[in-house]
Amino acid sequence: MTIEESLAKIYSLHQFDIKLGLNKINHLLGYLGNPQKQLKTIHIAGSNGKGSVSSYLASILFEAGYKVGLYTSPHVVKFNERIRINGTMIEDEYINNFIFSIDSYIREYKPTFFEITTALAFKYFAENNIDIGIIETGLGGRLDATNVLEPIATVITSISLEHTNILGDTIEKIAFEKAGIIKEKTNCFLGLVPMEAEKVISKKCEENHSELIILKKCIDFNNKIFNISCNNFIFHIYNPVLKGNHQYYNLSLAILVLQKTFNLSDWQIYNKGINNIIKNSGFQCRYEILNNEPKIIFDAAHNSEGIESFVNQFTKEKNDYNNVYFIFGAMKDKNIEEMLSKLKPFSTKLYFTQINYERAATPEILSQIADKLNIINEIVTNPEDYINKFKQNKNNSKNCLVVLGSIYLLGQVKNKMIEKKYLTM
Repeated sequence: MTIEESLAKIYSLHQFDIKLGLNKINHLLGYLGNPQKQLKTIHIAGSNGKGSVSSYLASILFEAGYKVGLYTSPHVVKFNERIRINGTMIEDEYINNFIFSIDSYIREYKPTFFEITTALAFKYFAENNIDIGIIETGLGGRLDATNVLEPIATVITSISLEHTNILGDTIEKIAFEKAGIIKEKTNCFLGLVPMEAEKVISKKCEENHSELIILKKCIDFNNKIFNISCNNFIFHIYNPVLKGNHQYYNLSLAILVLQKTFNLSDWQIYNKGINNIIKNSGFQCRYEILNNEPKIIFDAAHNSEGIESFVNQFTKEKNDYNNVYFIFGAMKDKNIEEMLSKLKPFSTKLYFTQINYERAATPEILSQIADKLNIINEIVTNPEDYINKFKQNKNNSKNCLVVLGSIYLLGQVKNKMIEKKYLTM
């Protein structure tokens, strides 16, 4: 079996209906010898910010001398991005051997794509004797396949209305699902969330005799400097590598976790981890500048809260451009009308394209919503060609193009650009 055949096998296990629950992942991990029980981990859930906080944690811990496993999803260009140790992606050979070794198990028990990927990550981390694993949930928390861990700390980055058909249609219901990762007598770190979510999470911590450490109680903002303080340790944040006002909060949350959990107080290590986050974690598509003139931005703003964060950052530079064009795609379970309404004041024209993923909204649906909002729009078949032409056109020097929305859209576009040699990685 080749790596292409192995990946095709597990990709075929993507379900149209997401099936949450822990029975099947526990059975699979038991078959593998329960590698998760060998791991020391930090478990992270949240509507937005999981990737940024996870990457900051992994990068800073690596600079502190730890052997760090990082498990995130989804990938952008290559499946291997999901599983890294000290920034290096899992090897094709390991993936191939793993899938081959459980081929009969897959045929008999039919685990999901995410269950197999999670088991692969845990086994890989255990066999490579990592010191600490930074583990993102896939969806929700309580019934997510990653929620078989006994972490040394849990983190909830943010709560907003998302996946309402699966997680619930209120902030309280979604907070309840995210709070499901909180374990007995284990510190829980909480980012900026609505008060109704904080009450749910606080109650869960009380039930589990877990300390709740709330970010907003540990930060202040003076003279354009963001200050995070904990246990007599103060760190000043001036200009994070990752752009956007929300990244000050994501970085602050990561620093709070590290200081409280590892008693890490060396500002030089923090600075190295912050400055090397992209190299150390492979982080991409969060206000990522692909080209400066003309400006081309890739941003994985996949829900209304993400769009709000993008808008807050983009407002700082919108007057630099004559025209702003968006290539946009989203999952059909998102509040698309609200997302497009927030983009309308910035948009000269929106382009919609097909995302090759079963949960994606079609370009036709997106176009109908845009028409309803009186937003100029067009469906584009090959967005990678449009991006390349935009980049080559000298008349666009004062224009901006933003590829925005689902990470599946951004990954698909990047893949096509690489295939056509418009982009090198």
